[in-house]
Amino acid sequence: MTGFEDLTDRVALVTGATGGIGRVVARRLGGRGATVVVVGRSRERGQAAVDEIERAGGEGAFVCADLATTDAVRGLADAFRERYDRLDVLVHNAACSHDDRRLTDDGYEKTLAVNHLAPYLLTHELLDLLRASAPARVVSTSSTVHRRGEIDVDDLHLESGYDALDAYARSKLANLLFTIELAARLDGTGVTANAVHPGFVPGSGLYRDASLPVRAATAVAARLPFVGTSVEDAADGLVRLAAASEVAEVNGVYFEGCERADPDPRVHDDQLRERLWKASADFVGVDPAWP
Repeated sequence: MTGFEDLTDRVALVTGATGGIGRVVARRLGGRGATVVVVGRSRERGQAAVDEIERAGGEGAFVCADLATTDAVRGLADAFRERYDRLDVLVHNAACSHDDRRLTDDGYEKTLAVNHLAPYLLTHELLDLLRASAPARVVSTSSTVHRRGEIDVDDLHLESGYDALDAYARSKLANLLFTIELAARLDGTGVTANAVHPGFVPGSGLYRDASLPVRAATAVAARLPFVGTSVEDAADGLVRLAAASEVAEVNGVYFEGCERADPDPRVHDDQLRERLWKASADFVGVDPAWP
């Protein structure tokens, strides 16, 4: 399998790329010559990210999308297809965390919808482009907090009770279950799927909708030396998985930064992965037999 390194004439799509880690990832991929499609909710910040990509030597484009609904995810995929006929790198980086339980317009718990269902559906909608462009890569941002996540496939919308950290941890466990299952299903196709924990990143913007105490603690942490990881350093693992030649054939692996790590043992539970896959397919309205 051909390694990337130089991304000239290749196309990457990065969600959550108008700020924080995603913006750095987009800029760095542009610096390797890629055409980078930036996805986010703010047109002003999106254009600023595109400007950074182009100053770095790449070509940038912005698609405004709130990934909380299936219609928005499908709209993003349609907008991408209208402009591009290939996709070499798909980076799932968008995420949210809310202090209170919120439902999307589809009626789904929002943390799960944005952090898991959106990557699941977007990959489904763009998989044919990834396969046609192979070798291609899917990279997902997970978190070491996945280890405390609990998934009840019969209560994915947390109707029985809500805790913000538990909801976030559950979504990050879902990211890993999806990544490992996707990798297994795509084995031998030339498309790889891996996930990475970038570290505790106070400057990521993830905590902007959290409770006041959490926002205050994060703001303090961001100002302390040796606490947390900068957005520049946090992007290293994502950029490596998206572009480095030494990981060209790596598939179905969890990383913490740039180092391989053992995920929670539940990630290797075939039955749990299959149940989550089928439930996710039902929520977003696709055939669970894909790909």
